[in-house]
Amino acid sequence: MNTFRQLARKPDTVPAAAAWYLSDIGESRGRQELFSRQVPQQLRALREHAIVESAVSSNRIEGVEVDQSRVAAVVLGRGQVRDRNEEELRGYREALTLGHGQGAALPISEETIRRLHRLTRGVPAADTPAAVRDLVEAWATCLRERWTHPLIALAAFNLDFLCIHPFRDGNGRVSRLLLLLQCYHLGYEVGRLISLERLIEQNKERYYETLGASSERWHEAAHDPWPYATFVLYVLKSAYRELEEQVGRQPGPRGSKTAMIEEAVQEFPGEFTVREVEHACPAGSREMIRRVLRRLAASDVLECKGRGPGARWKRKGTVP
Repeated sequence: MNTFRQLARKPDTVPAAAAWYLSDIGESRGRQELFSRQVPQQLRALREHAIVESAVSSNRIEGVEVDQSRVAAVVLGRGQVRDRNEEELRGYREALTLGHGQGAALPISEETIRRLHRLTRGVPAADTPAAVRDLVEAWATCLRERWTHPLIALAAFNLDFLCIHPFRDGNGRVSRLLLLLQCYHLGYEVGRLISLERLIEQNKERYYETLGASSERWHEAAHDPWPYATFVLYVLKSAYRELEEQVGRQPGPRGSKTAMIEEAVQEFPGEFTVREVEHACPAGSREMIRRVLRRLAASDVLECKGRGPGARWKRKGTVP
């Protein structure tokens, strides 16, 4: 809650790197609904893969390893677990299922924190200290009173939770589950398709380095939250970038991407550029977009003004 106390006193200027990440993540969030409409079958495979990666990576960050030949069976719930490590891996998958399934309907509360800890550890959790109650209240108040950007509030919650360290063990795993859940609360659903835990594991050295830097003097509320907050934003930006790359590589049903581009063109109210169509249709390549636009122009549906990257297009008729 000490980071929230700083934010309540009005935050310092947001560092440039954090501001850039916020801008990029905001743009990506605006496109995420398009993915679910345009390539649902491809996203189903990504969703299943992300669950396995998330369970394995989050536990591996904490030193919990499971034989690779057993991972699929353990995570997908096939048969009995054989030891404590497998129990914790399956428990994390159950916690992910809870978070993915209920999303924003699952409240950020002391009870939810205890429940996530119980699932990931397989043992009863000690009573959560009063500091966590204060943290939950600070989260709700910050969002209501808009002390700062919601994603910065998300990073602040994560940092404060890790510094409070309410459980004897399992704090890291619970923090990552809360990160995913709070993303749902804020409308950022990329963690359903791209494993945030894997991205954190891939950047584990930077994770611990920024967490250490932002934890210094936390108990005095004299710490610098920005190294860790910027890292959290970096993870989210990386997840969205990977999602767009993955969807772009996935072959959809024949003609689906063409239809997606035509639908986007139909919805533009005035002039637009190829880059704007790319933002609206992240699953389509630039060459495909240009090909569709040229065909529509030849059919007298569109007209092109100018040449090169700065050319602007305008709809003359209804897309057939």
